[in-house]
Amino acid sequence: MKHCFLILLCAVGLAGCASEYIITTTDGQMLTSDGKPELDRDTGMLEFEDSEGRKQQIPQDHVKQMMER
Repeated sequence: MKHCFLILLCAVGLAGCASEYIITTTDGQMLTSDGKPELDRDTGMLEFEDSEGRKQQIPQDHVKQMMER
């Protein structure tokens, strides 16, 4: 029983650790994403949630660099 509780505690702890990404655009803006941005292949838009919890989209061809923080 002790082992199950420890495993559950570790799983919950790791679930809360989302990576932060910095997206640099071709015009020099630096955007912060909570979690990994995802590409919508149908629209060509990079979708992400910003640090304030708002959903954002930018065209893929406006992204110069994306790196995990």
